[in-house]
Amino acid sequence: MCRHLAYLGPAVPLSRLLTEAPHSLRHQSYAPADMRRGGRINADGFGVGWYPDRVEPVRDAAACDAAACDAAAGGPVAVRYRRGVPMWADANLDMIATTVRSGAILAAVRNATVGMPILETAAAPFHEGRWLFSHNGAVTGWPESMTKLAERLPTRDLLTLDAPTDAALLWALLRHRLRAGAPLPDAIAETVVDVDLAAPGSRLNLLITDGAQIAATTAGHALSVRRTDGYVLVSSEPLDDGPGWHAVDEGKLVVATPLGVDITDWGAA
Repeated sequence: MCRHLAYLGPAVPLSRLLTEAPHSLRHQSYAPADMRRGGRINADGFGVGWYPDRVEPVRDAAACDAAACDAAAGGPVAVRYRRGVPMWADANLDMIATTVRSGAILAAVRNATVGMPILETAAAPFHEGRWLFSHNGAVTGWPESMTKLAERLPTRDLLTLDAPTDAALLWALLRHRLRAGAPLPDAIAETVVDVDLAAPGSRLNLLITDGAQIAATTAGHALSVRRTDGYVLVSSEPLDDGPGWHAVDEGKLVVATPLGVDITDWGAA
């Protein structure tokens, strides 16, 4: 299983989450605490996305579906750094992580499902405009189980997938809803419901941010949330033993901002 996290709050160095915390994402890449049915380490690539400008709430989120519209509406546009090597093997990461600061961050380390390629483009976060996305899990019956859902997508989207993986297709399905104007929580919940019906037993722990809010699902793996001191952090595993971490139950949809956390059943979408 992969590990991922998302942060919203005052600007911090990327290193605060990636390398400095006692159980940072880099630590989770080689010593994860909870790898259910998913190997022992997360060494098949990693990535981090952030927003270089001060993050403000998107004024018309339903109307914006690409980078050009983001710029016109004043919404944040994300940037991304990802590699197809273990996080601990990247000689450039420490310099980048200590230099770059942001108030909105999404990062992931990858444990590839058997049979899926190990490529830089297969590593999360997947990205378009203001959206950053990660998947922790696996789709059962891949790829046959997903053929009907894939038929809903424009041919161009299928031809331009980042990688021939379940995560890349999940991103395409979710992005298709977002481009059509679906709010972030609705888009992620509806995608999980559809995939769960098509491929029962899939592990569909999805995580997405638009720089203003975080949405995540629990379906087959753990997730924890901490909201305190003006920030919110959603993570596969707590980054330390400090207070304020709350485990999210199975089958839940989390919608989080520094102002509050809402947890409901994604099956109610």
